[in-house]
Amino acid sequence: MDSSEHGPAMSSTGVASGWNPPPGLTEEEAEEMQVELIKVEDEIETLRQVLVAKERHAAELKRRLGIGPLSEIKQNLTKGWHEVQCSNAYMRTSQTLGDLNRRVTSSNLYLTASSTLEEIGRSDAYKRTQETLSQAGQMTSAAFSSMGSAIRNQFGEMRNSPSFKTFEDKVENMKYKVMGQTNEESDRSPTSNNAP
Repeated sequence: MDSSEHGPAMSSTGVASGWNPPPGLTEEEAEEMQVELIKVEDEIETLRQVLVAKERHAAELKRRLGIGPLSEIKQNLTKGWHEVQCSNAYMRTSQTLGDLNRRVTSSNLYLTASSTLEEIGRSDAYKRTQETLSQAGQMTSAAFSSMGSAIRNQFGEMRNSPSFKTFEDKVENMKYKVMGQTNEESDRSPTSNNAP
């Protein structure tokens, strides 16, 4: 890297011409620091180039191994979740929630409420209500089933009634008048019986 990339023109010692050292530094100290800065910046640039080369190499190895972006994301998420679970904040939060859960479940209010709900579940009133609702559900189901059967039977009886047969014949006659009929159909149609 040449010294022209570092800003103003440098002297042979690396210090910019017309440049005054900051207060508290001698010119020699400033020159030494300037030379060291140039070396560090050169090293940084070299490291960047090495990093880019290593990233390319890693990408090529992943490609050859068949490791795609999706599996890489999955792996990163798994690793991230593991790191979260191992973090102090997560562990403290988990412990705090566990302590809170223990305190709530061992509190008098929780135990009283839990006990009360158990007593309600064992009470005769609850059992009678449960049985009544169960019977009501069974009766409702049976009623719907019976109603469906009754409707089906009623339609069956209605279909076999003379008035429905007459209505069916009229609809069929209307169909033949509107759509016309072929020779075979005319022999079977109800209107052929009415023909002179």
